[in-house]
Amino acid sequence: MSIYCPSDPPELSSILQRLRKKKSDYEQYDFNSLQTRALMAFFDLAQEYETLANFYRVAVFVPKEFLGFDCCLYLVDYQTKQLQMACDSLNELSVCGMPPPAGITVQEESYISGDSFVAPIRGNLKLLAAQPLVHAEDVIGLLEVFPYSHFGEKDRLFFEKYANRIGYNLHYKLISIQNENHLKFINTLIADIDHNIIVPNMRFKVLLSNIKKKIALMYDLKQKIEYCSDMHNKTAEELVKSVEQIKYDLSAIIAGLSVAYDELDKHYTNTSLFLESLLRREHFEKGEFVLRRRLCNVKKEIIDTQLERYRSRLERRGIQIDEHLGGVPSEEIPLAVDVGLMSQVYANLFSNAEKYCEEVINEHGQPVKFVSYGRELLPNFFGPGMHGIKFNVFSTGPHLSPEEAAHVFAEGFRGKNVGNKPGAGHGLHFVKKIIDVHGGKVGCEPTFLGNNFYFILPVQTSPESENVSSAQEG
Repeated sequence: MSIYCPSDPPELSSILQRLRKKKSDYEQYDFNSLQTRALMAFFDLAQEYETLANFYRVAVFVPKEFLGFDCCLYLVDYQTKQLQMACDSLNELSVCGMPPPAGITVQEESYISGDSFVAPIRGNLKLLAAQPLVHAEDVIGLLEVFPYSHFGEKDRLFFEKYANRIGYNLHYKLISIQNENHLKFINTLIADIDHNIIVPNMRFKVLLSNIKKKIALMYDLKQKIEYCSDMHNKTAEELVKSVEQIKYDLSAIIAGLSVAYDELDKHYTNTSLFLESLLRREHFEKGEFVLRRRLCNVKKEIIDTQLERYRSRLERRGIQIDEHLGGVPSEEIPLAVDVGLMSQVYANLFSNAEKYCEEVINEHGQPVKFVSYGRELLPNFFGPGMHGIKFNVFSTGPHLSPEEAAHVFAEGFRGKNVGNKPGAGHGLHFVKKIIDVHGGKVGCEPTFLGNNFYFILPVQTSPESENVSSAQEG
């Protein structure tokens, strides 16, 4: 194994220049022994502890343990751009997420607020330029140190430099964590592609095989036509009978090819939709699912389309389909959702129903085996004026245990009733991920005759808005 040799190494002269500058700076800082030890302890422990929570603790408790000053660490939330408390040396992590007190605001330079010294925490500018995924600005937080009235001659300079060290270490940690999450997302996305596209695409082989059989029949028909052209010694009645048989066979082949074409076209359209929604550039750039919402009729554009894909498969297993969609007709409340990703949600739910639907005895003593789906408006489910819609797919069969129902959406989980049925426990986990990113909730509940798998979406009717919209009740 050869060592890594950089293709464009920096000039040694620039490195030596920086070393000499650092040597001169430290001589000018002239920090006392406790301050120097505090910096050394921070560097060591910042590398030793990997989680952000422990990094926050180290940042605020090093000054307290070594120098006797209390600290509070504030960070800018990358989504809201609002300053929030992360940790302090009085209440530890219990303050995390709380707003800052009056007088603590993001500023470019250090300042005094009451009896506190506040220094800006900056990220690494070079890393910011190279890693736009970090979602950080130049000033990514603040370090508050108190009481300022106890500061000595070098303390202000020390805590400005200490805040800089926090910034550089924090930025590297943010990048490391984000890269780790990014890799996890990509690995999971590969499983999504395998489950939702590669495995179902085996259907293409079946469809192409059917078309190949029709082509063989066309070849046989050609031979029959050639045979008729040589029937000079046959009667007119025999010729007419042969021609009629050829016409009949041709009509059957045309009908079969038309069915095969329609199935191939539907499968191609669906596969293209799934590929587009899973292989978007934004997913890979941000390391998370990025929605492309548009206003749609969920029943017509998503549910009906996916049900048609599974109808023949359900019927082959003797599973009846109850197509009654309960509640207010879905046309009255169109939703802004990601059609491609939500289509895969229903594909996974119908696939799950096909695998595990079993025959049960109804209240009349009759055996039944069916799948149904529905929808219910839930006023104020997400808060006052923020309504939800509960969508469900039900299948008959033995009830899941409470423990199974609680974990059925977990990655890799498979219930006790799976037997030798194929599967990796990924489908329902994918459902949960997509519903989560839509701001909804998933669940499974035992109901009469079987199990009800459901998800609840906020009523959002604007593709641009990320907030839950109030429903217009009909």
